[in-house]
Amino acid sequence: MRTFGNPVIGGFHPDPSVCRVGADYYLVCSSFEYFPGVPLFHSRDLVHWRQIGNVLDRPRQLALPDGTPPSAGIYAPTLRHHDGRFYMITTNVGNGGTFLVTAERPEGPWSDPVWIDVPGIDPDLAWDDDGTCWCAVAGVGLARIDPGTGKVLEEPVKVWSGTGMQHPEAPHLYRIGDWWYLMLAEGGTAHGHSVSVARARSPRGPYEPAPDNPVLSHRGTDLPVQCTGHADLVQAPDGSWWMVLLGTRPRGYFPSFHVLGRETFLVPVEWADGWPQAGPVRERHPAPAAWHPFPPEPVRDDFDAADLAPYWISPRSRPEGAFSLGGRPSWLTLNATGGTLDLPGHTFAGRRQQHPDCRVAARMDPGTGRGGLSVRMDEAHHYDLEVAGGQVSVVARIGPVRQELARRPVPPGPVTLGLEFRATVSGHGAGPDTVVLSAEGGEPLAELDGRYLSTQVAGGFTGRVIGMYATEGSVAFDWFDYVPLAGG
Repeated sequence: MRTFGNPVIGGFHPDPSVCRVGADYYLVCSSFEYFPGVPLFHSRDLVHWRQIGNVLDRPRQLALPDGTPPSAGIYAPTLRHHDGRFYMITTNVGNGGTFLVTAERPEGPWSDPVWIDVPGIDPDLAWDDDGTCWCAVAGVGLARIDPGTGKVLEEPVKVWSGTGMQHPEAPHLYRIGDWWYLMLAEGGTAHGHSVSVARARSPRGPYEPAPDNPVLSHRGTDLPVQCTGHADLVQAPDGSWWMVLLGTRPRGYFPSFHVLGRETFLVPVEWADGWPQAGPVRERHPAPAAWHPFPPEPVRDDFDAADLAPYWISPRSRPEGAFSLGGRPSWLTLNATGGTLDLPGHTFAGRRQQHPDCRVAARMDPGTGRGGLSVRMDEAHHYDLEVAGGQVSVVARIGPVRQELARRPVPPGPVTLGLEFRATVSGHGAGPDTVVLSAEGGEPLAELDGRYLSTQVAGGFTGRVIGMYATEGSVAFDWFDYVPLAGG
């Protein structure tokens, strides 16, 4: 029997929302304070996903000023296809509220935002047979809106708020047969996370809760996947049903630590007596009937394309002139816009760490500038491998403490920098991993405890991002290599 492995999209890709158009599936995730926003994936089988772009890829769509704190910004998008058009609705927390954008093709271009005056986060869209558009938000409030203008036609009313646990959120409303099903997350997005369902004959209710709620939760278990919730349903062409949802993969001694953020998992759904049943989420499941792997994506970027690949992200913005792919052929040049990684406004391009164990290397020409590689959770939690003035150094920022831990001379010209993430031997006091920082293939400059770059220490809703930066003058990168390691 063919099986697939979870997660289906590794690394900081939380709050998945999925829709199917014919034989094609499309999925989006939260992006919080990173630009571009709302990564967009395509699949033919729900297992193999390829990023085809970002829905919010220009400043007019996504305003994230330097005052945007970590884990603010873009929360919980919903992706839907209706009457020949794609719709993505989300909330820019702290920067304007709820809005939607539309496109004829998933690759875009996507429209400028249509703002919607509904309170709360985690907005959802669903259409009735007569064309009525419903918008549900965390709580769960339901409003009738005009998606073309954003006008609220009927103010939100509470229709169902779950089974009584904290934080009823991530609502998704579906018309399935003669019933309207309302699925939501509750219990918070940590270890109490769960998925609950209710149904009604009308979107307005009254809603009848499923007798076996929650229909999925890993709370109180020792399963390797934890924090499962924030789910979305989709039906395959063969009639089978599936659920995408977020989860984490904690490692290390109690209380255990997750460093990749919340990731996207897939689980089959069965129906019993008119109710969906799912889970638990296993590391391997029987595969869907369709099986369409994409050609392997390159793990190395030689920067020979006209634009940055869609997986490269930057905190809050990409100031004009900060990044250049044309001035030096097949090199990415970074021009400093801020003098430190400890404050917003710096020049940084990174990719999500997607595997617990992996290796990263990059070839950098520092010129007369200052820059290097950094693995970050936010401005107050990052490890840096920095080159300037003929020296390579290791700097650790952990909360209020910033310290240089090692320094070594390097020869003039390009330098190869390396990061390796490997599991820590289990036992009392063990963290999730060890971060090894090196240069020119030599002995490690430092081996650092990975727990300080974890959600449990840094807080927030994101995961690690590994990238290139400049904090003085201009630096250039010839290539960037990301390699998953066995077991990762």
